[in-house]
Amino acid sequence: MSKLLSRIAGFFSSRTMVGADKVGNRYFIRKEEVDGIMKEKRWVVFKGEKDPTSIPVEWICWLNGQRKVAPTPEEMIELEARRERVRLNVALLKEEEERKAKEGSTRKVVKTGKVGGPDLKSFIRQFPAASEGDKMEEASDAMDDMRVLIMYKIGLCL
Repeated sequence: MSKLLSRIAGFFSSRTMVGADKVGNRYFIRKEEVDGIMKEKRWVVFKGEKDPTSIPVEWICWLNGQRKVAPTPEEMIELEARRERVRLNVALLKEEEERKAKEGSTRKVVKTGKVGGPDLKSFIRQFPAASEGDKMEEASDAMDDMRVLIMYKIGLCL
């Protein structure tokens, strides 16, 4: 029992307040020796109800040890301003999308990036139509060209 009381007394006497967030939650640190190794204990004292969702991400990272240094008030203000700018930009983008939808914009969206293989139909269409006698020979040449193109695209030919 005395070990428990001394631990509780040590808990309150050797803690150092590191900071507070805008909600009023306070963050503490204490160094203690565990099995001959100095360890750092970090915790939060909630203001009011224990609501883990009220803890900002930066403080969560500090509590979990992902950050070595606790966030400063200046950093928290800067990050809050950045989040507000992002919220405003998202709202503006939504308004613009709604406006375009109301106007019935028929502008075609062009996708970038490679998703699939080559479009073979459009590849074949680029060759002019040949006479009946040459069709078989040209078709064979076109197929050979397509095979080489496909093998090149998938990396079989260097």
